[in-house]
Amino acid sequence: MPEKIIKVLLVDDHQVVRRGLRTFLEIQEDIEIVGEASNGAEGVARTEELRPDVVLMDIKMPGTDGIEALRRLSELDNPAKVLIVTSFTEQRTVVPALRAGASGYVYKDVDPDALAGAIRSVHAGHVLLQPEVAGALLAQDDADGNGTGRGSTLTEREREVLGLIADGRSNREIARALVLSEKTVKTHVSNILMKLDLSDRTQAALWAVRNGAAG
Repeated sequence: MPEKIIKVLLVDDHQVVRRGLRTFLEIQEDIEIVGEASNGAEGVARTEELRPDVVLMDIKMPGTDGIEALRRLSELDNPAKVLIVTSFTEQRTVVPALRAGASGYVYKDVDPDALAGAIRSVHAGHVLLQPEVAGALLAQDDADGNGTGRGSTLTEREREVLGLIADGRSNREIARALVLSEKTVKTHVSNILMKLDLSDRTQAALWAVRNGAAG
């Protein structure tokens, strides 16, 4: 029996997709499907109710879509990681979802083992980005005028933590690498986000890449 069961919520308006995802994932010993939702509003409500570790979220859904659902979740006390599962490959579709707080994305034709690996990865605090989408996010940051000046406010330790975030390390892995407690790492991450005026680890990782703070 695995030490940690990852609780997953499926949010997609197509029942056949939810059934397929469930079939893929129920054979994994460390993954438990705790519920389903057919639109973004229901997904937000079910996330509040069930407190999953990871939410698999479609982008295009009737009513409240995945991007609006992500924005609502970001306003709540929501510890769940959101992994977008989409059939859309256009940057203009995926990038807004990542900006709204998603930890990454996979396509609906993803290999079952790769999907399970992606769930484990985002649950561990990693960020899943394709290079072309990372580039689009960086370009958008540049257009928005997010410069490098704020980095001068970071302490040496915060820069070390930021570099490890950019490497895709989870808080636990950062704690081990720097011989710190996870609580201390969480404090450093919060300070980094506050000082750089960023909302999540995805933005922090991208900021580090753009400004040469990555390892």
